Amino acid sequence: MDLKSMHRYAPLVLRLAMSFVVLWFGFTQLVAPQTFMGYMPSWMPMMGPMMHMQPVSFITFNAVFEIIFGFLLLLGFFTRIAAFLLFLHIFFIGINFGYNDIAVRDIGLSLATLAVCLQGPDAWCLDHNKLKR
Repeated sequence: MDLKSMHRYAPLVLRLAMSFVVLWFGFTQLVAPQTFMGYMPSWMPMMGPMMHMQPVSFITFNAVFEIIFGFLLLLGFFTRIAAFLLFLHIFFIGINFGYNDIAVRDIGLSLATLAVCLQGPDAWCLDHNKLKR
């Protein structure tokens, strides 16, 4: 197998890599939400009374969102929708941090997820197999 024939695996590798990143963060937040308290948006405490949501509940809600859409991305089911929502989610997490190493990383990850959205379903997606019928 030469490198030219391996280019067809690039969308699969990117989609799986992004889904693993999102799932890792989702499950970590679900298991240990207190470790993410320092990453809460600065506006969250001000919104607390209006949202009727405690910070730990917000982190748990975020974890469930990431797990659901991470699995959709992993399976390649509603690929474009899942990737687009995750792109927006990760992008806004990144810009929430201002300009630092975490923000740069998150914006890069969000753009990689946008690339999955723009690519659409690859040959190994459930969407792709559904579209072939």
